Amino acid sequence: MKLIVWLGNPGSQYENTRHNVGFLMVDMLREVLWFSDWSDSRFSGVVSEGTLHGEKILLLKPTTYMNLSWESVSKVVNFYKLTPTTDILILVDDLDMEFAKVRYRREGSAGGQNGLKSLIGQLSTDEFSRIKVGIGRDERYAVSDWVLSRFKKEELDTLQKDIFPVVREKIDEWIARAHKN
Repeated sequence: MKLIVWLGNPGSQYENTRHNVGFLMVDMLREVLWFSDWSDSRFSGVVSEGTLHGEKILLLKPTTYMNLSWESVSKVVNFYKLTPTTDILILVDDLDMEFAKVRYRREGSAGGQNGLKSLIGQLSTDEFSRIKVGIGRDERYAVSDWVLSRFKKEELDTLQKDIFPVVREKIDEWIARAHKN
């Protein structure tokens, strides 16, 4: 089994904000793959299950805030006895990447991303796969105001039409690599 975690902040006040690009992507993925409906779980998050390329996949949207994502993820990791280096993929926003750029890494630092910081601290390793989606930075805004600002309609269209297919491709590549190991 593989765990794909989409970091964001819970609540309608954070819908379509830059910090919640992970939640936007997972909702698109769940619909395209016909995974189960979201259901509450004992993991401090909502989950959806399905199969992709013959691999059972659990999608997780933590219902904790971004910097407390570790609470949710660690519950799933401990319950299913998952290995971070091979069984976990995290999707997050990246303030320091230009809007709509996508980057996959198998390990690395948090790079200032609080959700990743919380996971690295709890898992005691930075050796887990992650996909970062660039949300850009607007120097006219304080960082917290920018990451919590809502995407413009054109940006949402770009995410859906151009970026989601790239993220989906990266997920497929991650699962294919897992089958080889």
